[in-house]
Amino acid sequence: MRFRLTVLVAALGVVTGCQDAPTAISAPPTSLGAALPAASLANDAPQPSSVRWNRAAIALFRARGGNAGRMTAYLSLAQYRAVLAADDRRHGQDRPSPAGAAAGASVVVLKQFYPGDAAAIDAALATQRAELPLGTERNKDFEAGEAIGREVAAGVVAFAASDNFGLTSPGVPPVGPGYWTSSGAAIARGGLGARPFFLTSATELRSAPPPPFGSPAYLTALAEVRAIALGRTPEQVAIVLKWVPFSGPVFNGIVADLIEKYHRSELEAARVLAYANAAAFDAIIACFDTKFAYWFIRPTQADPTIPLATGLPNHPSYPSAHSCETGAFHGVLADAFPAERAMLDAVAQEASMSRVYGGIHYRFDGDAGLALGRAAAALALRRQGLE
Repeated sequence: MRFRLTVLVAALGVVTGCQDAPTAISAPPTSLGAALPAASLANDAPQPSSVRWNRAAIALFRARGGNAGRMTAYLSLAQYRAVLAADDRRHGQDRPSPAGAAAGASVVVLKQFYPGDAAAIDAALATQRAELPLGTERNKDFEAGEAIGREVAAGVVAFAASDNFGLTSPGVPPVGPGYWTSSGAAIARGGLGARPFFLTSATELRSAPPPPFGSPAYLTALAEVRAIALGRTPEQVAIVLKWVPFSGPVFNGIVADLIEKYHRSELEAARVLAYANAAAFDAIIACFDTKFAYWFIRPTQADPTIPLATGLPNHPSYPSAHSCETGAFHGVLADAFPAERAMLDAVAQEASMSRVYGGIHYRFDGDAGLALGRAAAALALRRQGLE
């Protein structure tokens, strides 16, 4: 069963706010069927199952919306734990398939987040189950792995249900010069108050205060936003739109492409995806803790003459949530793929600046967000614990 990606990226940006989206190495699939192609025959090795289901998840998000960061965090966690569990039993008589484990886990999690697409998800699983095993999968039992994945994912789904995501009120915005003001719509809460994977508290990575409102540093930053907006080029507009609505979906595409480029194993692929997405989840928790600590004014609220190139998210400016998420992915991927650091540096900078080009953030919002996200990645890689 196939479905078309009918939700425009720009519309998703207005609905879901300011957790940003970087540039993909490959274009997003146009249907669930396209997201789950037949296994690659290159080097007689299949595409990692965690990668193909991650791509299917991003296709579902682009078609249906929802909170991409929360969905991919629990999806990749379930995949990783399922692959580990299958690997632990590899010496038994069943020889469960790691690919089957990742697939079984993915089906359970994706049905939880997208129950209306259950038939399409089942059809995609049936297609994978019927494929000819390749490489290290030749002597593995797909159904045994799938059963392990489903069992592991059921525990992850139960764990996710108690994460408190979206339930904490930010309180009443303060009033006065330099403070952000709500549009009147519901204030976007992001990860405020959610249970983290690695942080000891939501305040652990809280950013230092932004430049004081009206200070020379602030006025210089505001002038830069104004100058860019009034002279915005078609290239800058394209960059703005490329990173709408979030950075996570595009970075997941980058992770998938790098995993395939470097021929990572199923276990290695699942681990990179899990740590990147969980670090990004924590970065958003710390990001929104910081936002509601300072309630800092948006550029267009300080200067209404600044024209926007994308929707204005209904939450405070500092720091940029796009940049927080981007910094987390950058930190994990630079560790996993050190030869790609120059590319990752450029992508992260573009993602951050896209919000300045759009008129919705100051440069210091992006700089603080990148630093916070990279700190979240460093904590994830040091503390670990997803196993």
